[in-house]
Amino acid sequence: MSAPQQPATVEPEAAPDLPDTDDDSDDALVDDVSDDENDSEDDAGDDTGRGTDRDGGSDDLLVREGDVAGDYLERLLDILDVDGDIDLDVEGDRASVAIVGGQLDDLIGQEGQVLEALQELTRLAVAQSTGVRSRLMLDVGGFRAKRRADLSSLAGEAARRVAQSRQPERLTPMNPFERKVVHDVIAAVSGVRSESEGEEPNRRVVILPEA
Repeated sequence: MSAPQQPATVEPEAAPDLPDTDDDSDDALVDDVSDDENDSEDDAGDDTGRGTDRDGGSDDLLVREGDVAGDYLERLLDILDVDGDIDLDVEGDRASVAIVGGQLDDLIGQEGQVLEALQELTRLAVAQSTGVRSRLMLDVGGFRAKRRADLSSLAGEAARRVAQSRQPERLTPMNPFERKVVHDVIAAVSGVRSESEGEEPNRRVVILPEA
C-alpha cells in the first residue's frame, strides 16, 4: 500500500480515536541555538517553555510514553497494512521509538517528511494519554540514525573549515532534529560556535569562528 506523499495525509481516515495533527507544532519557529537544542531531538526538532512541563522527567513517565506510542503505532500500521516491529527505549530525557523491518520507505517519505508528520501525530497521541507534552523521538527504518551520522560528519568537516579560514559558513536549511545534531557537533569543537537563523522551513545553522 502506498503511503501519502504529503505529511498532512498521513492521518488515517478510518481511525476516529487517532488524534488529528495541528499547526501549532512543538517544532515551530524558534529564535536561537538554545531553542534548537531544547527541542529536538529533534526536535525535534526546535522551543522552550511551551506546553505542559514534565514533572521531574521521570523514567516511569518516559516508559509510559513509549508504551502509549507503541500501541498507537501498532494500530496505525494495522490500518495502513504495513509490516513492521516497534522498538521502545529511553534515551536521555525522552522516549525513543523505532519502527523497524519490512518495507518502510512510504512511512519515511521524501527527505523524511512523512516521518516528521508521523512523529507529530505520535506525540499528540501520547500527550492525549498522559496529559504531558511529549518530546518523544520516532525513527523509521533507521532513517534518523543514518541522517544523524551523515550530519555529524558534515558538521565536523564544516567546523574544521571555519576554524581554519576564520570565515562563517551557512549550512543548507534543516529541520529541528537536524539542526540539533549539528549544534551538538559544533559545541564539541574548539574555536567555533553555531547559531540558527531564518524562519521555517528555511531555518539553517550558521557556523562562526570564536572571537
